[in-house]
Amino acid sequence: MSYDLVLLPSGVASTVPEAEEYLDAQEGRPEAPAVAEIAAELNRRNGELPEDDSFLSVSPVGGHATGATLPVALPYDAIGFGRALLFELATPRGYALLDPQLGWLIDPAGHLPLPVSHGGAGEFPYLTEQLAREWVAGLAAPNPYLVVDRGPNDYIQTYREESGEYTLEYRDGAPDRHFGTSMQDAATVAELIWGWARGERAGFDRVTWAPVEL
Repeated sequence: MSYDLVLLPSGVASTVPEAEEYLDAQEGRPEAPAVAEIAAELNRRNGELPEDDSFLSVSPVGGHATGATLPVALPYDAIGFGRALLFELATPRGYALLDPQLGWLIDPAGHLPLPVSHGGAGEFPYLTEQLAREWVAGLAAPNPYLVVDRGPNDYIQTYREESGEYTLEYRDGAPDRHFGTSMQDAATVAELIWGWARGERAGFDRVTWAPVEL
């Protein structure tokens, strides 16, 4: 079995069903130049590796009548590496990533280039307001946490307890500037995380924070 991802232009869909409709509509259309470029680079980098280290389940990719979309199948043990490479090649070209397995449409429109660690899905190179809302609301066992960081001592993170309550913490430059709170509302947690990411902390004043000693 393979882990399937699909690239498609940013902005052509705002939901997964809309993205799937777009993919269907692109079937049979000539391959777009941007897709050909991305596919060629994926094939080139994959070809430089020993066969046992391939990050493509089906190679070569591209060269099909899929219009402005590019399906890519990855081995399960290469999901993290392959997905990171897709972001590297697709984001500068204005391409989003559809993950049918997780039901996520990861669109770079309005993104902030901050590393994100998602406990259930791995590492991502950027955050958007929509992703903050979806990811926080969807946190679930066994690793229900989300971390967004600018560096070792400058980050914000949340963990969803078994009760459904969220623990939210941020570190503001040093271990003695680490604060936390708890709340029930996923939307508020996402709003605070997105505000922190944008450097806007007005919402923090409405929350009671306590020092966290680690």
